[in-house]
Amino acid sequence: MAKRDYYDVLGVNKNASPEELKSAYRKLAVKYHPDKNPGDKVAEDKFKEASEAYGILSDKSKKENYDNFGHAAFENGGGRGGFGGFGGFSGADFSDIFEDFFGDFGGGSRRSSRKSNNRGSDLRYDLSISLEEAYAGKKQNIQFSTTEKCNTCKGNGSKPGTSPDRCTYCGGNGRVRTNQGFFTVQQTCPQCAGSGEEITNPCNDCNGQGNKQSSKKISVTIPKGVDDGTRIRLAGKGEAGTRGGGSGDLYLFINVENHELFKRSDVNLFFEFPISLADAALGTSIEIPTIDGGKAKIKIPNGTQNGKQFRLKGKGMPFMRRGDYGDLYVQVKTEVPIFLNKEQKELLEKFRKIENERSNPSIKKFFQKAKSFWKN
Repeated sequence: MAKRDYYDVLGVNKNASPEELKSAYRKLAVKYHPDKNPGDKVAEDKFKEASEAYGILSDKSKKENYDNFGHAAFENGGGRGGFGGFGGFSGADFSDIFEDFFGDFGGGSRRSSRKSNNRGSDLRYDLSISLEEAYAGKKQNIQFSTTEKCNTCKGNGSKPGTSPDRCTYCGGNGRVRTNQGFFTVQQTCPQCAGSGEEITNPCNDCNGQGNKQSSKKISVTIPKGVDDGTRIRLAGKGEAGTRGGGSGDLYLFINVENHELFKRSDVNLFFEFPISLADAALGTSIEIPTIDGGKAKIKIPNGTQNGKQFRLKGKGMPFMRRGDYGDLYVQVKTEVPIFLNKEQKELLEKFRKIENERSNPSIKKFFQKAKSFWKN
């Protein structure tokens, strides 16, 4: 039977990039892998065919030979690799592709692998704080549901006075080897889940799990300067592991609530302060609140325009894990009066009659530009 074109096998065109080749092969390998299709000869053949195609096309020189000469380039032993007779297989990097279902492709410590398999789950806790609390930092007690090590069996899952037995399926290794066509692969033992042990006399309190559901209360420290969306990792504060596995981690996700006065951008704060038309024209001094609960004075010079910003250095938010602070920017917002009594109206009418171009230079510039535009 004639071999199929390698590009057709993977479902890609000849201009496919290495990433596209790898992605196409990954999908086929996962779909047709013998572990997922036990006893299916058709699936096994498709898996071998896809592996052979990827082994050739993922190698630059062998791909070039195949593009020029087709399958003939690898007949009579030409270009065959030393891995079970697959052409080009020895030059391809399959470790990341097979990792999904082969486990530790490069070996590694059995002990660390077992502990990893039995490690407890990580937990997430969402915590809302005010901007003032983000400024000053705080300690807070939080309570959450988790699993903790069983006190009766001390976490090993067996009745007190007994111990787990060696797993009869893997002989205590935690992993088993199986032959899959051209491969000999290692997999986590399906019977002991990689622990290498079997619970023959399970603890009555935890049913052999080694941990129990509980409600836990701990004190956490929120550092100064924490921002919205900050994630804080508390190592070992997650769910307890099983059968000697380590505990997971607890992650605090910080939500800093909006403030009614201040707006925040990184470590800087912004604040709008309304002033009257007279204060903007004549100048004044204003007193504003600061995020630390104090007050600061700002001198507003005469002729201050709407939107003018004043910077107060070091009055913003603290940098995390540093001793310095951001700045506070105060923007004045000139408020035009919406209600005038008789006397106020008379005074403003008088002012309008005596004001001149020097008093309002922006108005003068605008009309000069407008006249030039109208002439054109």
